[in-house]
Amino acid sequence: MNYRIFLRREPEGGYTVTVPSLPGCVTYGEGVEEAIDMAKEAIELYLESLREHGEEIPTDEGTLEYTLRLEAHA
Repeated sequence: MNYRIFLRREPEGGYTVTVPSLPGCVTYGEGVEEAIDMAKEAIELYLESLREHGEEIPTDEGTLEYTLRLEAHA
């Protein structure tokens, strides 16, 4: 299975990681590599919980991604 993750650099240091296809699946790592490792673990635990509760496993299949750029107005 493939899941997109987003890493956001935090002002106080480190990276917060979110998994758009898995609502509430959020983790953190001090560096990029640690953040990615933590994301793998968080995804595995999230999916394990869904399986245990007999819930559907969401995927990124059929998901389109766009980046919108907006002009900032003062």
